[in-house]
Amino acid sequence: MTAAIRRTVTFPGISMERLKGMLGAYNGHLKQIEQRLDVKISHRGDAFYIDGEIDAVERAESLLMRLHEETEVSQQVSADTLHLIIQGSQTDRELQEDFSDNEHTGLDAVWLQTRKGRINPRGANQKRYVQRILQSDISFGIGPAGTGKTYLAVAAAVDMLERNEIQRILLVRPAVEAGEKLGFLPGDLSQKIDPYLRPLYDALYEMLGFEKVAKLIERQIIEVAPLAYMRGRTLNHSFVILDEAQNTTPEQMKMFLTRLGFGSRAVITGDITQVDLPRGQQSGLSHALRVIEKIPEIHITRFHSRDVVRHQLVQKIVEAYEGWDSEQHRLSAEARAERKARQEALIAENDAAADAQD
Repeated sequence: MTAAIRRTVTFPGISMERLKGMLGAYNGHLKQIEQRLDVKISHRGDAFYIDGEIDAVERAESLLMRLHEETEVSQQVSADTLHLIIQGSQTDRELQEDFSDNEHTGLDAVWLQTRKGRINPRGANQKRYVQRILQSDISFGIGPAGTGKTYLAVAAAVDMLERNEIQRILLVRPAVEAGEKLGFLPGDLSQKIDPYLRPLYDALYEMLGFEKVAKLIERQIIEVAPLAYMRGRTLNHSFVILDEAQNTTPEQMKMFLTRLGFGSRAVITGDITQVDLPRGQQSGLSHALRVIEKIPEIHITRFHSRDVVRHQLVQKIVEAYEGWDSEQHRLSAEARAERKARQEALIAENDAAADAQD
């Protein structure tokens, strides 16, 4: 059993308003950290005293430092924000062994700047994802909904546009529900595919504001397009995001990846467990991951349920579905093995009967 320790963390000169933000209403933030990490935290003035096992105390110390950083931006820290900080700290620890030395370098300094403010990735996996987007021409973000893969891709695009590193942003999504045969729908192209691109629009509105986004779309600096409309184009000096890529075919994915021109970069996001293609149709995302996995210039970041940054109940729901799917795959494999054994036994029995007749 790990020995209990006490550690003191001080924040010299902290204002009363920032201190209130760190504590939360009725010390609610401290209570949440205590409950989640199984530690005891007390404070007097600018000093916090943490008691517990060494690993938990170190995590609690790190969380207090993060809370202090959060109150520098906004003196009020919500319970939801604290939940994400706690969750991110756990993910950081789980991922440390997976990181190369190069990926460790500068990871804490990864952030994105938009017109509406700075966006800080939550947790080491999100930071690694953003770092790879900013450093690579083609990046993949694979994982369940709620892990921030699409939101951060849009944020990176906005960041690069604001710094004049690219000339335009293209948002692409396969409109699989309409079979990408959009001609029969009313309205212009943008209006026809708006429902399929709504999550991307929502992120843009949050980062740039509605009026700015509308002006950029009018000037074609931000462009929306169904995947089928990308054929034959070469995209130079652009940031292209292909969302819901699990609903592409292998042919569509190859077409998209070969559209990249000079000074451009592409981010492909998707969840290979949520394919909406017709039964029997191979996902272009799953196929591409096997084809390009050995190309060193292309980076793939895989997210898991532990990376979900929505309501904490969402993480539990994702984990429950993942567990259910794993169990169904196991039962299916057992059923196939049992059928195969019965078939082999029947063949052996028939062969034995034939030999007896001979």
